[in-house]
Amino acid sequence: MKYQSQAVAKPYFVAAIALFVAQVLFGLIMGIQYVVGDFLFPAIPFNVARMVHTNALIVWLLMGFMGAAYYLVPEEAERELHAPKLAIATFWIFLVAAALTVLGYLLVPYAKLAEMTGNDVLPTMGREFLEQPTITKIGIVLVALSFLYNLSMTFLKGRKTAISSVLLLGLWGLAIFFLFSFVNPDNLVRDKFYWWWVVHLWVEGVWELIMGAILAFVLIKVTGVDREVIDKWLYVIITLTLVTGIIGTGHHYYWIGTPGYWQVWGSVFSALEPIPFFAMTLFAFNMVNRRRRNHPNRAATLWALGTGVMAFLGAGVWGFLHTLSPVNYYTHGTQITPSHGHLAFYGAYAMVVLTMISYVWPKLNGREANGNRSQVLEMWGFWVMTISMTFIALFLTAAGILQVWLQRMGANPLPFMEVQEQLALFYWLRVIAGVAFFAGLLAYITSFFKGVEGSPEYRPLAQEASA
Repeated sequence: MKYQSQAVAKPYFVAAIALFVAQVLFGLIMGIQYVVGDFLFPAIPFNVARMVHTNALIVWLLMGFMGAAYYLVPEEAERELHAPKLAIATFWIFLVAAALTVLGYLLVPYAKLAEMTGNDVLPTMGREFLEQPTITKIGIVLVALSFLYNLSMTFLKGRKTAISSVLLLGLWGLAIFFLFSFVNPDNLVRDKFYWWWVVHLWVEGVWELIMGAILAFVLIKVTGVDREVIDKWLYVIITLTLVTGIIGTGHHYYWIGTPGYWQVWGSVFSALEPIPFFAMTLFAFNMVNRRRRNHPNRAATLWALGTGVMAFLGAGVWGFLHTLSPVNYYTHGTQITPSHGHLAFYGAYAMVVLTMISYVWPKLNGREANGNRSQVLEMWGFWVMTISMTFIALFLTAAGILQVWLQRMGANPLPFMEVQEQLALFYWLRVIAGVAFFAGLLAYITSFFKGVEGSPEYRPLAQEASA
């Protein structure tokens, strides 16, 4: 850690991992409720578990992005963070708001929560992924403005690099597109049209810029490859991302009442969206193969390589499986969608945050890398989580294919609930894979406390510098 203010990243990473644990636990609850309908009912109904699961996903990834940015930008700018105390205050405000929102979901009926939090004055609630109370959304905007002010001032007063520029472009885009969560037209077609401007242009647009910048930063550190080489790759990736991602939003407009030409534009450009993810895979492996140093943090290198591969598989390949309009006509709203969603979110965004934490956490604690025992356990966590998530995607894909055939393509289509009964085997297998994933996550967390000091492999930063 070169600058003292980089330490503000630590509480963000701790909160991110805690929320990740909560997200996985509520995902397991939902998985069980698919096959045991009254599990934990009425304490935690399925709709509440789903809100907590998806909202925890968004918040922990945002926490992770913020922690990564607070570490990355000062190092790239070669100066201390503009206002470290503001960053800490922003963290506590964001954490308390997130906690109160989750408690509201769990303890208060959603209609009552909407009434209590001013939704009648400015209606924004009741939409998937954007269930947060209006007052929480306003708080998120204020937190984002504080965060971006802090980073932008640091950036403007220091060295400007391609990595920090791309990161800030992505973060500003994230904040700007979130403003469309306040656009809630009475017309359902227009509502869904603008809703995708938040959801799609986050995960298939500006979040990819954030991912690319973080991955580039870690690869520079662990490989020693010239910055100019990595910068060229980064510019190619973000160009492909923006060209395909923005127009590719059209693959969400197929069946919501928008003009028919979106079936052509959406199909063509969303079919091109795997290209930037494939470029990220080539980027990661190319940089590692050309490395000029063998960094002691082997676990972080593994996470960086895994991010490129899994992002391509989850967001690229699984996204392409049902993105063309003639295919999407049958698959839309089936288990094919969550199979893609789970693998894409994990491969692209969860893994890049875990990559950054893997690289940064030892440095925040005065070490170049954790000891060998710790890294071996962390790499076990990597493989268990990654393989488990792959099986979750495969089980849901199989369930989705069977669902399409029985419910939408057979000679005598079956009712929805009757089809769900026939998918129970895949849902049980999904639960088993989810438990394995949770075990892998616990291994990842434990690795940061196991075998850190006292092992032959442990070398503090001061010792590394003198070596």
